[in-house]
Amino acid sequence: MNGELFVVPTPIGNLEDITLRAINTLKAVDLVLAEDTRTSSFLLKHLQIEKPLRSYHMHNEHKVVEEIVGNISAGKNVALISDAGTPGISDPGFLLVRQCLTNGLKVTTLPGATAFVPALVNSGFPCNEFSFYGFLPQKKGRQTKLKMLALEQKTFILYESPFRLLKLLQELKDYVGERRASVSRELSKMFEENKQGTFTELIAHFSAKTIKGEIVVVVEANSSKENKNDE
Repeated sequence: MNGELFVVPTPIGNLEDITLRAINTLKAVDLVLAEDTRTSSFLLKHLQIEKPLRSYHMHNEHKVVEEIVGNISAGKNVALISDAGTPGISDPGFLLVRQCLTNGLKVTTLPGATAFVPALVNSGFPCNEFSFYGFLPQKKGRQTKLKMLALEQKTFILYESPFRLLKLLQELKDYVGERRASVSRELSKMFEENKQGTFTELIAHFSAKTIKGEIVVVVEANSSKENKNDE
């Protein structure tokens, strides 16, 4: 009998954000694949769950994916988790899910925490249509992507590290023009911050402080789209 792959979201900060279903799934599986076993060990210990852990990350996924698919085919139930949030969303996961489906194996993805949803809703920008781009390329292809964003007709979402936030905001201002945006950091944690303003205002705000935590940037849609909707 074939096993099953369970894609299990984990908290992005506050450990209380894990679901009961996620806890029960982690208790039931035979193996947990973790992006960083040290981070995941802390979470499992907090949940009082003892399970075998195996590293599964962007640097080894191509090497181990066939072996893992083989284990699931042999009847093992496997959970995939990342350091925070939903695997596959700017985290490892896509390759394993695709290989399981290609081999006719069942994949169950649990709903749960992901950073861009609360950031999007909190931005105050329309949520009925939006585009998610994750992290922009650091070198090759970055300018091409920024030029494409200038034409984006929907609210769009980016991820960024705290060390590159100011650079990103300046590039967005240069390429897409002055728009309103929302920057969210430390989501679900004690020092959560959601700051809205123009690119110029946001650059001034974050230039005056030490930036910590993972960043979600939500940018309003091109105003030409809004004007058409108002007609």
